[in-house]
Amino acid sequence: MKINPCVIGLGYVGLPLALEISKKYKTIGFDINKKRIITLKKKIDFNNDLKKINFSRKKIFFTNRLNEIRNCNFYIISVPTPVYKNKTPNIKLLELSIRNLSKIIKKNDIIVIESTVYPGATEKFARYIENKTKLIENKDFFMGYSPERINPGDKKNTLKNINKILALKTKNKEIKRKISKVYNLVSEKLIHTSGIKE
Repeated sequence: MKINPCVIGLGYVGLPLALEISKKYKTIGFDINKKRIITLKKKIDFNNDLKKINFSRKKIFFTNRLNEIRNCNFYIISVPTPVYKNKTPNIKLLELSIRNLSKIIKKNDIIVIESTVYPGATEKFARYIENKTKLIENKDFFMGYSPERINPGDKKNTLKNINKILALKTKNKEIKRKISKVYNLVSEKLIHTSGIKE
């Protein structure tokens, strides 16, 4: 299976991730913010983390249209999950991303959540997809979790030189190999956990 990656959420986590992956794979960067997409197509990062040169010689396409990512098969979700004043997590954008993916997900597709979530959230979203699509996790589609570890504005501890944690539920060696192959592009060292909640 050819790897066709899509990064959902193009903020301070998702955009560097998408650009690194697009050095090797033709990648789609998806964001619901139409203005964000317009500026990124002009090679402008309004977060001022990346310069025009960072967009050079990359195989990347930016869109806010769900229909244009349906042919992808490796989805990385990196949308913001801020905290409410009462300290509870706001996962509305993540829930929207999962709802959208449930409309287009196909057999053998891979989803990795980068957004910061509470233990058990990945399993909850997998069950939602199963209920909406009748596809079965770890048989028809595969989910993983890799918590983002980027500190905005930190030029020393960058995406490339920090260790990346990768948690997978599947025992499928081919799927694990494909996920590791993509994540090896963005981190010098992968740390594999023994379980999704770990």
